[in-house]
Amino acid sequence: MAITDLLVIITAVILNRIPGIYFPGSFLSITPMCSMSTTLIYASRDSSVWLTVAFSFDRFVAICCLKLKIKYCTEKISTFVIVMVCVLGCLKNIPWYFLHEPIYTISNVPWYCRIKGIRYTSVAWRVFDWCDRILTPCLPFLLILLFNVFTVRHILAVNRSRKRLMVRKKECSQHDPEMESRRKSIVLLFAISGTFILLWMTYIIRFIYDRFATVNKINGFHDPKFIFRECANMLQLLSCCTNTFIYAVTQTKFRKQLINMLRCPLNLMSNFLK
Repeated sequence: MAITDLLVIITAVILNRIPGIYFPGSFLSITPMCSMSTTLIYASRDSSVWLTVAFSFDRFVAICCLKLKIKYCTEKISTFVIVMVCVLGCLKNIPWYFLHEPIYTISNVPWYCRIKGIRYTSVAWRVFDWCDRILTPCLPFLLILLFNVFTVRHILAVNRSRKRLMVRKKECSQHDPEMESRRKSIVLLFAISGTFILLWMTYIIRFIYDRFATVNKINGFHDPKFIFRECANMLQLLSCCTNTFIYAVTQTKFRKQLINMLRCPLNLMSNFLK
């Protein structure tokens, strides 16, 4: 999840937004590069979103389905799920590469990208556009919310039963590591899934508005519709920054691995100097 989130920042911000605003006319503005950049943005975004769904489902199985946990919550299954999500995310967004055309051509070199008119007239492209928005983020939004509700309800029910059992055994004053582990699971689950839902909410509202509004024309940068659209895009990109920081704050093992990764080049340099 952290890697796919980082890929979203690299493709959408570093290779797309920043060059487009501060370095116009660079080689990244050539139409094939522009089309490839758009495709990679959508592919990394979908992978990030659906890995969040996979994480929510994984926690649901691990906490609520003890019999399925033995078969599903393994390193082999996790690897398979991650690979399939990333592969399907790339395959699903290949059509975006063929949806753009150059704005103008100089010395037989096509520059910049604009969406072909066929996107608005072709039934196939309209269906693809609706499927794209439903698969990301509408369906993940509902699935994450559903898995969270079931998981938290199960944890609260188990905690109540465990407290009653401990009261009978007169152990309520003792530290319970199992309940502490469940509490941490709830915090991590809500932190990752909750930030996803909150930060994607504006994008979903924008999508619904664009599909049912009678007037979608934008009149300049100060138009409220333009500001709302850019805020939705900004929050969507911000949602792909949060998971890494949440892991760094809540997961001890993740913090240790991150520190080891940062120390690795310093250790290599130290050994080289010695």
